[in-house]
Amino acid sequence: MGANASGKTELALELARRLDGEIISADSKQIYKLMEAGTAKPRGTWTETPAGRAYLVEGVPYHLVDTLDPRAAYDAGSFVKAAKELIPEIQARGKTPIMAGGTGMYIQAFWNGLDELPPADPVMRANMAELAQTRGREALHAELASIDPQAALRIPPGNIQRVMRAIEITRLAGRPVSQIWSGRFFNALPAHEGKFVFIKWERALLAERVKRRTSDRFEDWARETRVLLETGYAEDCPGLKTLGYPQVLDYLAGRLPRPDAIRAITAASMAYAKRQNTWFGRYRNATLLELNKPGEYDVQALAEKIIDP
Repeated sequence: MGANASGKTELALELARRLDGEIISADSKQIYKLMEAGTAKPRGTWTETPAGRAYLVEGVPYHLVDTLDPRAAYDAGSFVKAAKELIPEIQARGKTPIMAGGTGMYIQAFWNGLDELPPADPVMRANMAELAQTRGREALHAELASIDPQAALRIPPGNIQRVMRAIEITRLAGRPVSQIWSGRFFNALPAHEGKFVFIKWERALLAERVKRRTSDRFEDWARETRVLLETGYAEDCPGLKTLGYPQVLDYLAGRLPRPDAIRAITAASMAYAKRQNTWFGRYRNATLLELNKPGEYDVQALAEKIIDP
């Protein structure tokens, strides 16, 4: 686990090589096809294997990446269902399952379960998104506060996806979502069932890594986004609403110069990284890998520390 650009993929691959493992991506963006640069999807190839067709990264099977059309929605429930099917299959092959990603809600949902909630309503979601765009996120949060004050206290206005989902559930269920939440989702991760590792970089170093990665990938990011638009994908499809893509869309439309787009993506990425680090920092039963100097990111040494602490 760790923030974006923290080196999760490289470390997971090193662990997979040492433990004869297969990787499950706990990432809400890398699941999408046709989106590589903007999602930092590990570069791999689809290959026929004895176990079936697999996405191989440096020879390691890497699951739940490059499989979903950008028009399709993907959420914690979808991830949990897929991961729970994959793990016994991986174990049946005598391999070690290694989960790697930065979408904390997916990881939490997998290990602690989700409450039974009504499915998403696309029309309702579209109306709420329009409200947020025309009147601001605060207006949407105020609506949540009017129908479920307890939920509004727990969800900040900036977390627009959770705000919309809370409103949606309250309306569809006919009672406040705060009365539906069981609370088990927020239990500590079950350390007896798996080994949990949190990579945490010093903030300035992480910001430099994010900025460098954004700058290095920007041209490819813009190119792949342009291809998606030319192919017929709408700007508001689920894939193009993920982190960084709205700024790239603004750049392609001439609304944002390249340097400003890179700065805006870096700022958004760091804001997200702060939330990720806060989320993962709650896990006192996780092995913490604190990195305060660039040279401390040594995948072989870190893998040794994880395997034989």
